[in-house]
Amino acid sequence: MLSSCHPNEKPASGPTPLPTGAALAALPPDGGPTFNRLVFEQSPYLLQHARNPVDWYPWGDAAFEKARRENKPIFLSIGYSTCHWCHVMEHESFESDTIAALLNRDFIPIKVDREERPDVDAVYMTYVQATTGGGGWPMSVWLTPELKPILGGTYFPPDDRYGRPGFAAILQQVAKAWSENRERIVSSSDNVLARLREHTSSTNDAVPLAPDILDAAYAQLKSTYEPDFGGFGDAPKFPRPAAPNFMLRYYNSNHRPPAPHRAEGSGAGALAMTTFTLRKMAEGGMYDQLGGGFHRYSVDARWHVPHFEKMLYDQGQLVCTYLDAYQLTHDPFLADVVRGTLGYILRDMTGPHGEWFSAEDADSPLPENPAKQSEGAFYVWEHPQITAALAPESAAIFNFHYGIQPNGNVISDPHGEFPRKNVLMVFHTLDDTAQQFGKTPQEIETNLATARATLLQLRNQRPRPHRDDKTITAWNGLMLSGFARAYQVLDDPAYRDAALRAAAFLRKELVDPKSGNLLRRYRAGKAGIDAYAEDYAFLIQGLLDLYEAAFNIEHLEWAITLQEKQNARFWDSEHGGYFRTAGNDPSVLLRMKEDYDGAEPAANSIAALNLLRLAHMTNRPEFLDRADKLFAAFSVRLQATPHAMPQLLAAFDYRLAKPRQIVIAGQPGAADTAALLRAVHARFIPNKVLLLADGAAGQKFLAQHNALFTTLAPQHNQATAYICENFTCRLPTPSPAKVTAILDEPL
Repeated sequence: MLSSCHPNEKPASGPTPLPTGAALAALPPDGGPTFNRLVFEQSPYLLQHARNPVDWYPWGDAAFEKARRENKPIFLSIGYSTCHWCHVMEHESFESDTIAALLNRDFIPIKVDREERPDVDAVYMTYVQATTGGGGWPMSVWLTPELKPILGGTYFPPDDRYGRPGFAAILQQVAKAWSENRERIVSSSDNVLARLREHTSSTNDAVPLAPDILDAAYAQLKSTYEPDFGGFGDAPKFPRPAAPNFMLRYYNSNHRPPAPHRAEGSGAGALAMTTFTLRKMAEGGMYDQLGGGFHRYSVDARWHVPHFEKMLYDQGQLVCTYLDAYQLTHDPFLADVVRGTLGYILRDMTGPHGEWFSAEDADSPLPENPAKQSEGAFYVWEHPQITAALAPESAAIFNFHYGIQPNGNVISDPHGEFPRKNVLMVFHTLDDTAQQFGKTPQEIETNLATARATLLQLRNQRPRPHRDDKTITAWNGLMLSGFARAYQVLDDPAYRDAALRAAAFLRKELVDPKSGNLLRRYRAGKAGIDAYAEDYAFLIQGLLDLYEAAFNIEHLEWAITLQEKQNARFWDSEHGGYFRTAGNDPSVLLRMKEDYDGAEPAANSIAALNLLRLAHMTNRPEFLDRADKLFAAFSVRLQATPHAMPQLLAAFDYRLAKPRQIVIAGQPGAADTAALLRAVHARFIPNKVLLLADGAAGQKFLAQHNALFTTLAPQHNQATAYICENFTCRLPTPSPAKVTAILDEPL
């Protein structure tokens, strides 16, 4: 976990409102608000700092040339627009005329949005973690004019407090040291950069990966499992979807005998641990009980009090995780969580063209005093607010079920953040609530649903948290998978339509028309920033999932094109694996590879599975060969700490299996085709590809890659399923029941 936050203090107000084009055009030529050069940027985070007295520069040549010309060190501040402690440091330091004067006099100040420039962030986060033992945002790094790090940290208070040195004092010390010992500082920064370069570029000879690497990862994750409330690790608890994703695949591969490389029934606990964790997360305050969607993490072990920020990348991943668990268990609770989360995205996080926005802030204006901000103000409730909004019996039922207390239900609130406040969490089951009030569970659920709708409508009258309305290609790729897979499993056409709109938007707005390369960010009508490996990998995954949902061959074709571009632009031809960047920006001093599946999975982990799926969809062995080289590139890392890359091991599980090719020969949208697809989607089959022989353009394209598709056709004028392994197929069947029987056979 990256954390730089000390929880004692909150900002006096939230993020600065963003200046708009209309507002800028209306400014008088003299007088009025003063803006720095960040006002010309697209990033909401940079725009939040456009009124600071600090003479901020965006990352770029203008700042670098000024630093070299004036021989001044650079102060680099990295954060993102919904980062709570970034707001704190802005209000305490960057809005201070005194501190701004120090920065402007002795340094070249640069602001970077880590969500736009994860490549820059990764370089200096590596330095900060190596030199301080931790990291987080806001990240504060002092650099030489050649961009080599001198000193780094995270949040600094304006003066000495919390056991941290004051920011103003550090600025003065660094400026003094630069003036008096510049040569020694430059020499030291050269050495630091050399060590970082050696560390990040060091490679080891590949080691053979055996199936027992999956057992080792399972054992490591199991050892961190917290049995009382679920989750892998102690508080603060993060969802980290890569871990449950692996556990569900591990269970699936080991629970159904006879798996050739496993003991029968091994790993049975993986499903129980994962589904218990998913239920506890969704019953807790981590999940927005009224509006749907997941907050960033829980500060306590019970998943009760969250950090109220909501990130798009969490929603997209968790939707897929809950769908996997639903396919294994058919527990309707898990499906309801998916519907609630996607409802939140459609309602609050979807742009006018179908694109998805990035995040919502944890902080929001206090309803009683909009000039002040507080974390969770939009979400928390006082007891009288609920009793006034609901009929007496409904209020009593709601308060019992969700643990609403007159003095608040936040048990541990050492910093006084939530006095007399309640964070909604399921404290009593439907059955317990029904017994308490002498009703059936169905009557209780109907009552609660009405109460939730009433309170949501009331909550929507409060000032909303700041929304970061930029579109990030990678995160839209993750959300694309969520909507596409939800359509497959839950059969709601609204999810398919949302996925199709988003894919069309991404292709229109986030592809460079000259090169065909992806772009990273879109906002306010403008796209920009060369995309990274994660943008390619996550979008390719989304397109493959969308093809398997809607069967538009253009999505598969585009996925193949993007995979070929990713291979050409990011592949390490010497050691294997994908670099994060294309390597064409000299201001990024280290070309790094991601090797950890954290809040977001590593691009290499997703790319591995993309390559395997494409190999089995197109019968192109070069994709399979590249996947094997990718596994080899990370084999030493996997052997040492297999639980660090569970998403990559999920791909390795696919590689070990005998993936099925399920081909439906029929017309898209026809009732008989849909019936066969429902039989497929009713069960969890992660190691498969799904293809449609439509008798038209899609089938012609597939036949170009595999001649088998020239012969696949409906039998007796009925949609027909061909279930194959390595394109050797079972007898075709038009029967959904027969499809079910075949798919339930052990591999």
